[in-house]
Amino acid sequence: MQNFDSGAQLFNSQLGNLLMEVITALGKTEFGLPEGFCIYTLRNDNGFRVKITNFGAAVMEVHAPDRGGNLADVALGFGDCTGYLENVPSLGVVVGRYANRIANGKFTLDGSRYTLAVNHGDHHLHGGIAGFGKRLWRSIPFEAAEASGVKLRYISPDNEEGYPGKVQTELVYSLTESNELRMEYRAVSDQSTPLNLTNHTYWNLGGEGSGFIGGHILTIHADYYTPSDNLLIPTGEIRSVAGTPLDFRQPKAVETEMRKAGGNFAGYDHNFVLNKSEFSALELAATVIHPASGRRMDVFTTEPGIQFYTGNSLDGTIAGKSGAVYGPQSGFCLECQHFPDSPNHPHFPSTILRPGQEYTQTTIHKFSIAD
Repeated sequence: MQNFDSGAQLFNSQLGNLLMEVITALGKTEFGLPEGFCIYTLRNDNGFRVKITNFGAAVMEVHAPDRGGNLADVALGFGDCTGYLENVPSLGVVVGRYANRIANGKFTLDGSRYTLAVNHGDHHLHGGIAGFGKRLWRSIPFEAAEASGVKLRYISPDNEEGYPGKVQTELVYSLTESNELRMEYRAVSDQSTPLNLTNHTYWNLGGEGSGFIGGHILTIHADYYTPSDNLLIPTGEIRSVAGTPLDFRQPKAVETEMRKAGGNFAGYDHNFVLNKSEFSALELAATVIHPASGRRMDVFTTEPGIQFYTGNSLDGTIAGKSGAVYGPQSGFCLECQHFPDSPNHPHFPSTILRPGQEYTQTTIHKFSIAD
């Protein structure tokens, strides 16, 4: 098996980036944070600012300018660090080993039946009870010519949450001078195992705590989606978005499409099959514009799918960084991923990582001002 320690490719950059603030909790703190809890603040010359923690590899803050140059934090998050220890809605974290759902917490691989931890009724969601989003990752800041960032590593032991194999995962967050937040993943395993990683940041381009996200204008470059049942488990179909409230092939206001869906529609939580010129090509997947502020976010990914989720389970019990509570549809996720429940649907793109192979993924969130 390839061992990331031997190459040390992700952890050999020079430290001491002058554009970065590092806050480290050395030992248990009065707030109960785990030993080694770190927060990294990345800045570029445009005033753009991103805050990352190594607990759950979470994006804590993203400060982006509006058309007048005024900064606002557009990523939902907790008012203090202790919120990330529970973090039921997975605000900002990397979820794994398997993002999204695996039906009944079971799959068969190479003739063996595996049973995973179930944490969403009878189903497995976002890696289980204590997935990647509730683990402390090893972290090192770095500085490059056109970007600053932090490199993170987590080793998932064999049988964690029921998954086979020891998986070594590395993730690089970098902030570029062109206002791109880049997320570059790689992983290896010593046994065949499903692996499907994504970042679970909730966005509100009007600023976190500013309320309902229905006024955002959304484009998703997808002709098809994967329908699911009432528990959000895929049926196995791949269906056209044409004529449905999921047709975002042209820019549309989220609120307008939600109204078209009817009164029983609780919000979006759907996996879209991205239009790709090549299967793993890094291509534009989605664009979101907030008309009032002018903020624009373009999402590029190598992944075949993207889950559009409108924060339907946010229930007003979490107070965000601004003090405002997060109610339903107060933030949205665009989770770049493979399809939900792929291990149980052989015709979906495979999520099986085998010994000797390397999992790679790149996702970019590029921020700008809309025309």
